[in-house]
Amino acid sequence: MAEMTEIRWHGRGGQGAKTVAEFLALVALDEGKYSQGFPEYGPERSGAPIKGYTRMSAAPIKMHSAVYNPQVVLVLDTSLLDSVDVCEGMSPGGTVIVNTLLSPGEIVERRPELKDKKVWTVDASGIARQEIGKPIPNMPMLGALVKATGVVGLESVQKNIRGEFAAKFSEKVLDGNVRAVERAGREARSN
Repeated sequence: MAEMTEIRWHGRGGQGAKTVAEFLALVALDEGKYSQGFPEYGPERSGAPIKGYTRMSAAPIKMHSAVYNPQVVLVLDTSLLDSVDVCEGMSPGGTVIVNTLLSPGEIVERRPELKDKKVWTVDASGIARQEIGKPIPNMPMLGALVKATGVVGLESVQKNIRGEFAAKFSEKVLDGNVRAVERAGREARSN
């Protein structure tokens, strides 16, 4: 049986968790993998907690549910560490990527339940603000995910940013997103 990778994205409305969960599934599909990407959220409003899910596998995926036992969790807003059990269902050794200025060690100090996880941090909001002009952390978080796990290739992400979003955004915004993904990959730190 082929190994399936399950990823859970924790964010707030307006941070792009829904978009990036679905986009990563498209990138995986472009690489020849089977994939799913979808959100889970309550009343749609900016700032409300939401979850996004991405699954990838070399074999067809027959499961159609939320991700309950992720290998990877991405936290787009650090305030969620204090209000949501972001590691629920995650086994020891899982990977947690947090959008923060803090180091991985400082995050583990704040949240001791993360000490048996591989913790990565990146200033995704700062990178997005500087490269795209808006503090929307989803694409920089994707860059950190690529560095931390290699679940998809950086070249595939770059190609798909230009392909999937070309009709919606200017060349300047597309270039900014590509730079943000690359930069987050360079700047992500682990414990």
